Amino acid sequence: MYSYVIFDLDGTLLNTIDDLADTGNHVCALHGWPAHSVEEYKHMVGNGIPKLVERFAPAGTDQPTLDQAFEEFMAWYGVHKEDKTAPYPGMNEAALRLKEAGVSIAVLSNKADEMAGPVVEHYYPGVFPLVQGALSGVPTKPDPTLLYKLMERMGAKPEQTLFVGDSNVDIRTAKNGNLTSCGVLWGFRSRQELEDEGAGYLAETPAELIKVVLGDG
Repeated sequence: MYSYVIFDLDGTLLNTIDDLADTGNHVCALHGWPAHSVEEYKHMVGNGIPKLVERFAPAGTDQPTLDQAFEEFMAWYGVHKEDKTAPYPGMNEAALRLKEAGVSIAVLSNKADEMAGPVVEHYYPGVFPLVQGALSGVPTKPDPTLLYKLMERMGAKPEQTLFVGDSNVDIRTAKNGNLTSCGVLWGFRSRQELEDEGAGYLAETPAELIKVVLGDG
């Protein structure tokens, strides 16, 4: 059994990809850039919005234009971030089940900190006591800086902590923090990516994730 579980947000707790893709393509339209498919956006997200903007912009776009596109993205997404976003089926129940079992749960996201907390609270009201998002000037996942900060707030010990996410970024974050990882297969990335990155466990459903955490399956 793991006493502490830290969850990624986008692609793990929430299916945010349609709102992210719609916002990205809105910004692309403003600049006359080619739009991208939802499938393409699944491989662009994971390293924070500045990196997402860099990835959907044409190669060679200058920094002032990227900065402008970032501001446009944040303004539009701030209004439209809940248009199509929803929790993955069964995840609300799974999080509550872990809490009932005495597991301490938290969220670590590369989404901006001022946005991550309210989004989690909106879709998981009263469920997650701690949410750590990206902070200006601090490295994001897979760098372990914010992971350590969150673990300190939780009082979590590495050998008792499981990191749960849907991408290679999350598995690398766990490795960098000396944690065991569980890759979830309902998110944005493939089983192959998670296996290649060396996920400690794989969960096809929230019910399987509960078994991994509680050690009864």
